[in-house]
Amino acid sequence: MKASLLCGLAMVLGLAAVPAIAHHSFAAEYDAAKPITLTGTVTKVEWMNPHARFYIDVKDESGKMTNWELELGSPNGLMRRGWTRHSMKEGDVVTVQGSLAKDGSSLANARTVKLSDGRQLFAGSATETGDPKAGQ
Repeated sequence: MKASLLCGLAMVLGLAAVPAIAHHSFAAEYDAAKPITLTGTVTKVEWMNPHARFYIDVKDESGKMTNWELELGSPNGLMRRGWTRHSMKEGDVVTVQGSLAKDGSSLANARTVKLSDGRQLFAGSATETGDPKAGQ
């Protein structure tokens, strides 16, 4: 009986650690020395932990459309910076400043997001500087 109880407890603790393993540091995935500015139309917003994400369609100089994934801070951190779940919605045109992913994919860590109404919000990035309440 004790062995099965200990085994069950070990399994529960092991499963609880899985989300922590999936989390990554900024430096592991993004390159702060490779800044990028993107303007595009929001196609999807995911407001969830550990990082909120959104996706935008961006047209390059040749007219090719690419869907970019942008990582933000945690929803709680974003709310402290003036965000709400409805700050961005599908169809909004936004301008994002951030850092490119090291792997060369269409992924970036957002630093600031300029919304379609002109407000600029800080994205809770590890490289963010400035007043978290600025742009409200």
